[in-house]
Amino acid sequence: MFDRLSGVFDNAGIDERQLVAPLAWYGENHGWAERNKAYLAAADTLFVDAARAAIERAGLSPTDIDGVVAVSTTGIATPSLEARNAQAIGFRPDIRRVPVFGLGCAGGVSGLATAARLAAAEPGSRWLFVTVETCSISIRLDSDDPAAIVATALFGDGAAAAVISTEGDALAHVEGSGERLWPGTLEIMGWRVEDPGLAVVFDRAIPPFLESNLREGLDAILDGLGLSFADVDRLCSHPGGAKVLTAMESALGLQTGTLDIERAVLRKHGNMSAPTVLFVLEALIERGLPSRTLMTALGPGFTLAALSLKRPA
Repeated sequence: MFDRLSGVFDNAGIDERQLVAPLAWYGENHGWAERNKAYLAAADTLFVDAARAAIERAGLSPTDIDGVVAVSTTGIATPSLEARNAQAIGFRPDIRRVPVFGLGCAGGVSGLATAARLAAAEPGSRWLFVTVETCSISIRLDSDDPAAIVATALFGDGAAAAVISTEGDALAHVEGSGERLWPGTLEIMGWRVEDPGLAVVFDRAIPPFLESNLREGLDAILDGLGLSFADVDRLCSHPGGAKVLTAMESALGLQTGTLDIERAVLRKHGNMSAPTVLFVLEALIERGLPSRTLMTALGPGFTLAALSLKRPA
């Protein structure tokens, strides 16, 4: 165990599936500039709300935070989100900042793992992890691309945050993390940059690819952590879609319906990209964390990210 996860995830602004723009907005024509303007307005609000709540629920103040990892892939912000909102939140002027772009749905796990490694590198430091995604601004009603139709049905918007430190009371200990990048899979998932904005890439090969490759990739990560799949009491997985969850259960030899929390989060909130797995974790915490939980998420690359959480004794 090399660090601790403290506080509680705050899933800002989400009671049901949320879209950051009024419904009429999606039926209008919007170019990239207008879409990114909508991203910035929503992302700033979600970032501040999630960050403040996570810090407060960790029993800290903004000036106690030494660094922040900010993950977002659904828009462009330069200065980055944590810089844009540092004054509103009340961060110290010497706060360290690590903005991360391009992780997509894997960002919830990869970003949390990055914050954990940074906290472990400086024992006693406190790192805030925030992930914000506004997937809905990429909904394209002008496109008959099957991926665009799936995205319209799946996408939701949201944010989540957590405080990571080697000190203080812990909800869970981060045992370690790992990633698996499969070669020759760049076109399976991601964004295409087009004149009207971002166009989603969801290849129909994702479920069969997972059935053939997920177990091998997960076993390799677990082996690097000195664990096996038998050591895992429960998965906490990003629910990319209903077919993805079914493929995961099949690949890992799990009974159909095992990933019930994942399905409930997907049904209630939609696929919010990176924050979604943290919504799953929050629900799992409310149910009661088992001894060891393995967080997993799949994202562009095509990549698998995993992180092992151990409940305190």
